[in-house]
Amino acid sequence: MEPGNGGSAATTTAATAAPAALTKKDFVSNQDIRWCPGCGDYAILSSAQNVFPKLGIPRENFVVISGIGCSSRFPYYVNTYGFHSIHGRAPTFATGLKLARPDLSIWIVTGDGDGLSIGGNHLVHIMRRNVDCTILLFNNRIYGLTKGQTSPTSEFNKKTKSTPLGSIDYPINPISLALASEATFIARTLDTDPKHMARIFQQAAEHKGTSFVEIYQNCIIFNDGAFEPISDKTTRADNALFLDHGRPLVYGKDSHQAIRLNGWQPEVLTFDGTPPANVAVHDETAVDPSWAYLLSRMDPQAGFPVPLGVFRRVTRDTYENLMTRQIEESRKKSGPGSASELQALLTGEDTWTVPA
Repeated sequence: MEPGNGGSAATTTAATAAPAALTKKDFVSNQDIRWCPGCGDYAILSSAQNVFPKLGIPRENFVVISGIGCSSRFPYYVNTYGFHSIHGRAPTFATGLKLARPDLSIWIVTGDGDGLSIGGNHLVHIMRRNVDCTILLFNNRIYGLTKGQTSPTSEFNKKTKSTPLGSIDYPINPISLALASEATFIARTLDTDPKHMARIFQQAAEHKGTSFVEIYQNCIIFNDGAFEPISDKTTRADNALFLDHGRPLVYGKDSHQAIRLNGWQPEVLTFDGTPPANVAVHDETAVDPSWAYLLSRMDPQAGFPVPLGVFRRVTRDTYENLMTRQIEESRKKSGPGSASELQALLTGEDTWTVPA
């Protein structure tokens, strides 16, 4: 009973009491997890289940949508609404659902095969439209579910069951693709660093617009050790560059290395003591994606560290907000419409009859 309608104080207090706080257990389903022992997917799942209750969103307002692949089993393992959809089309399902229910927190779970091969075109369009959702792309640089063929992110000359002489395809860089598609939040994290992963997931979920998170994820069966220089805690500090907005790009076990720019060419700088004044400073809020793109192209094979963290975070109106306003403006101008007007549109001058 609402206040002022004769209800007692006790009744009013009970009616308006805050719901019980959610915990990780609330987002754990009763399904047996069917991933290989040691798979990085377990850590990603656990991080997401830890983050969900921190977002202050009712459990019934979460939806997890996936395509096909090892990662795409994710909806079964979280106790929320979800779709295990068709290959590569999770962004399409997510776009339709977000337009119909903009109040929902929508998470897309995909892999380097599902999201960048058959689903590449769908992934590009959801990012350029800036649909408010969070995309988790598991990147293990291999097709795991179909037993070890090259994926769109596999290295050039990669030898697998499908490329016994070495792959002659050049790999896609997921961060570069997201930047070219104008996603408004772009980040990278690692399955063996759960604290960093959870922090990135929460930032991505709280961003309004398309959040794209690439997760380096180990496939212990078909591509074990793909990210060993940064997944191994003993070597990570010297091979990973953790991006922190407004702070210089310094890394290394003793913080003795940094990135500086020579024009638009990044260079590794070694120093003792205080970082030199010409060390580059990270700006994740730059509207021009050129800086973030430069970071995305830093190649460990050329002696650069692997950037981890938020590459880009900018503000732009979301697709669903723009569509809602457009519909409202049209209704103010032309009225709500009627069945007869719809029929007239369907049978108007732009239609024709095909004779039998």
